[in-house]
Amino acid sequence: MPIDINAIIAETRGKNFELYEEHINPVFVKVLRTLGFNRTWVRGEGAYLWDEAGTRYLDFLTNWGVFNFGRRHPAIRNALQQVMDSEFPGWVGFDAPPLAAVLARELVKRMPPGLDTVYFSNSGTEAIEAAIKFARGYTGRPSTAHLAKAFHGLTMGSLSLNGEASFRRGFEPMLPGSSEVKMGDLAGLEARLAKGDVAAFVFEPIQGKGVNIASDEYLLSAQELCRKYGTLMVCDEIQCGMGRTGRFLASQWIPDFRPDIVCLSKALSGGYIPVGATITRRAVYDSVYDSLHRAIVHASTFGMGNMAMAAALASLSVLDDEKLMDRAIVLGERFRKGIEAMVPRFEFLKGVRQRGLMIAIEFGQPESMSLRAAWAMVNKMDENLFAQAIVLPLLDDHHILTQVAGHAMPIVKILPPLNIDESDVDWFLAALEDVMIKLHKFPGPAWEVLKKLGNHALTAKKREARATA
Repeated sequence: MPIDINAIIAETRGKNFELYEEHINPVFVKVLRTLGFNRTWVRGEGAYLWDEAGTRYLDFLTNWGVFNFGRRHPAIRNALQQVMDSEFPGWVGFDAPPLAAVLARELVKRMPPGLDTVYFSNSGTEAIEAAIKFARGYTGRPSTAHLAKAFHGLTMGSLSLNGEASFRRGFEPMLPGSSEVKMGDLAGLEARLAKGDVAAFVFEPIQGKGVNIASDEYLLSAQELCRKYGTLMVCDEIQCGMGRTGRFLASQWIPDFRPDIVCLSKALSGGYIPVGATITRRAVYDSVYDSLHRAIVHASTFGMGNMAMAAALASLSVLDDEKLMDRAIVLGERFRKGIEAMVPRFEFLKGVRQRGLMIAIEFGQPESMSLRAAWAMVNKMDENLFAQAIVLPLLDDHHILTQVAGHAMPIVKILPPLNIDESDVDWFLAALEDVMIKLHKFPGPAWEVLKKLGNHALTAKKREARATA
């Protein structure tokens, strides 16, 4: 009997959290319920989601940057339908897939000079794993350097480059020789590279955790140091690439910047079929695949599938045809100006970090006595809590999905689809203003919700402490 996906969706509506809790991850379900994210979604289109009550939500989470082109983009769907209707075979194994070759050519066109060879995988973390192996193979060195607050994925090699200890806890030891340096600390970077064992310096030009933007001066100087000491520069564009900042790569805002390896994923998928890409110089690639016996020494069973390649090709076409990089610049400026105009009015609101449509809204300690007391109370309960005071009412009261930017960061991050319009920006700005007005009334309902969440967090911490004692 043929499977009926629509029937499965209908039968599990309202029961999905219980099923997920029973068979997959009960802790994550508890998090969703605590934060009020246990919604039943029934439809997605463009920048919007709808719940079972028919309420429309603005998706500024975009699954951490996957949906640069919104959901169910017709041009990408059409490309996938063509593949499904075609008799052309994929995953032959011993084959040179033509869609992969064309996609590689199109990606190379968009790269800095010298990056001419592509390896395809299935995700961002796999793209980073490939970069680590390529750098080791080319340099003959065992070690890596990465930035504090970095996030490059959660498989073992990528995890070793992670700047957040909570992700690494329980999985040590990491890859030997993995070293952390601070963004902007050129002396620290040089001291590490000077030891002569670092194969790769891996970095995000704009960090996903916190939206920390590396300065042109820092990255250009880091490039000089890497050249001096024979270390490859691996530029992680998995979240900040694919036009999000107004350039195809975020690093392309920097004149004369030439990384040795670039990693892409997330939005390259078009929001449909996972795909990762590691783009490098031919000499680096050939150092790994250096003989007939090693022609597939690093490979992926499900890499270069026709569906993934078609989705990525269509995504590149949409990015160009709809001039979405220009759109990201224009709308990003509208966000920035709107948020900056609020800063003088609201004590908690400290500023905005933004490039294109990669945006961090920063909060901090206020000046007035009563609000300082509220700030201290919340942070004493849980240093991760304050940003939820913005995320939760944006969701509950204004139907906008956003995210906390990282561990112990009073920062809310938004990653809107690149094809939103001005009314979506204004929807968000009006919502943020309303949330700020209510948050600056202490005591008040917003603070009661935070207190409740804080008590949940304290209970969880005590339970975790007992479990590890």
